[in-house]
Amino acid sequence: MTLRLFDTATREEREFVPLTPGRVGIYLCGPTVQSSPHVGHLRSAVAFDVLQRWLERTGHQVTLVRNVTDIDDKILDKAAENGWEWWAWALRFEREFQAAYAAVGVRPPTAEPRATGHIPEMIALIERLVERGHAYVKDGSVYFDVRSFDAYGQFTNQGSDDLAPAEDTPPADKRDPPTSRLWRRPKTTNRETG
Repeated sequence: MTLRLFDTATREEREFVPLTPGRVGIYLCGPTVQSSPHVGHLRSAVAFDVLQRWLERTGHQVTLVRNVTDIDDKILDKAAENGWEWWAWALRFEREFQAAYAAVGVRPPTAEPRATGHIPEMIALIERLVERGHAYVKDGSVYFDVRSFDAYGQFTNQGSDDLAPAEDTPPADKRDPPTSRLWRRPKTTNRETG
């Protein structure tokens, strides 16, 4: 039995063929742990758990990585509003997500890196993007310049003109509406509580 998946770049269903025979790597964007999980959060985890199980059942070795965004503006703001330290707020909801995944039978991923565990790597990558002209600094924040990368949107079969504005950044801060913020300037609030 073959697995067929929808290819957003070609807008066609295609037979899945791993890059390395018998081995599959999956990277899944995981939760931003700012509040309790809901069914929408679980949907993605369940879908990829089913995919992983099917691939393993058909003889593939699967590495599934699902990240945890444990620092962002919403976490900082909600922690501050509730008088918590930001890291304790994030850890509380990370544990809630893990419990919710377990409750619906989703197995733990092979690896679950936290954003805060990779800040030096993020900074190094952002610096390279700025050096190569793919990102720019404005008022202390760094933005990805979608127009600098011709292949931007190829996996979704969209050009930069087709993309909706990114929701994380007010349009006045950006050169183009779909631009995403890569790094936010420091907040002026308490560093411990956000």
